[in-house]
Amino acid sequence: MSTINSYLRFNGNCKEAMSFYKDCLGGELAMQKVGESPMANNMPQQMQDKIMHASLKNEGFTIMGSDLCDESGVIKGNNISLLLDCDNEQQVRSFYELLSKGGKKTHPLEKTFWNALFGDLTDKFGINWMFNYQMESVAEVS
Repeated sequence: MSTINSYLRFNGNCKEAMSFYKDCLGGELAMQKVGESPMANNMPQQMQDKIMHASLKNEGFTIMGSDLCDESGVIKGNNISLLLDCDNEQQVRSFYELLSKGGKKTHPLEKTFWNALFGDLTDKFGINWMFNYQMESVAEVS
C-alpha cells in the first residue's frame, strides 16, 4: 500500500526543527548530514554540516525534512512537499506521469544512491510532490 508523508524544507535549521518536533511529538529521529552522504564531494564546504535527510517516525506518522532545496531557496510555498512512497516501479512511474499533467517536472524519476527510484514535480495546482520507490536490489532498475 502506498503512503503519503510530509516533507519539510528548512533554511539551515532542519536539525533544530526536527529535534523540536521529536521533543513535542515523540518518535524515533534519524538524520544524515550532507557530509556523511555520497553527495559530500559534490557539495560546497558550507553545506557539509547541513541535514540532507531527516526522518521522525512513530506509529501514527512520519515527518521528513532537509536543509536542501532548489536554487530559489526556501520560500513560502516550496517548503512543504507531499512524499508519495510507492509499492513498485510501475506505480511510481504511473503516479509521476499522472500528477505531472499540466504541471512542471522538476526532477525526473531516476535511480538514487539510496537504492530508490526518486523524482519530484509541482502539479498544476502548485502542490509539490516527491515520489519514492525503495528498490529491493540494484537489479530491479530498468
